[in-house]
Amino acid sequence: MDRTKTAEKIGAKFFNQEFYAENNNADEEFKAIAQNFICGDTLARDVLTDKAKMLVILTALTTVQTLKPLAKYTKAALNAGASPEEITETLYQCAPYIGISRVEAALEAVNGVFAQENIAYPLKGQASVDETTRFAKGLAVQQQIFGADNINNMRVNAPAELKHIQDYLSAYCFGDYYTRGTLDLKMRELITFSAIICLGGCEPQAKAHAGANISVGNTKEMLIEAATQCLPFIGFPRTLNAIGCISAVCK
Repeated sequence: MDRTKTAEKIGAKFFNQEFYAENNNADEEFKAIAQNFICGDTLARDVLTDKAKMLVILTALTTVQTLKPLAKYTKAALNAGASPEEITETLYQCAPYIGISRVEAALEAVNGVFAQENIAYPLKGQASVDETTRFAKGLAVQQQIFGADNINNMRVNAPAELKHIQDYLSAYCFGDYYTRGTLDLKMRELITFSAIICLGGCEPQAKAHAGANISVGNTKEMLIEAATQCLPFIGFPRTLNAIGCISAVCK
């Protein structure tokens, strides 16, 4: 099947025949190039499941704050079999890495789609910790992913003025988010890696989480594929930097 026909087929599957829903004829050549690349090239790849592709793309759009297409890709994620909870948890997972306000803006767009689709909101809560357990459970997850010795040494060796940052990492980043339901640890780490590479300029953290992905059972091929799905939305420089980080860690 040629690329144009592939793009039409993929566009129909994810976007119900209309990749671009605007009712105007402006920039038709650019739209064709974009649709053929996204639907005919990147989305046509089969390394990740359709659902995982869409969750990675939602991560990319949230991170770079390209909010207008979020509604389209939220509907595509639902078409790919993602539950409303999986979509929401994907955005939640981004918060410690890209900041709260970006996630709030993305959630507003996503919740608008849920309303259009008559999806009851708020969704069922996914928290598994409270104020008395968030630190201990977060630290346990952190140690599971990165190794107990590594995390314990990092905490012991942190300067006094940075102890609170280490506590925030354990309690907020890992306790409040990684312990939530619906998404497993493998998917949460893939989302985290995708968010970090979309930010750009975070190569040390991208390398750390490339290694973390391997530790929880994801593969080098999956990491490259996540970067590939992000490519149309972040461009080649950040994508190539991400691939460099993957290659440095995953021999």
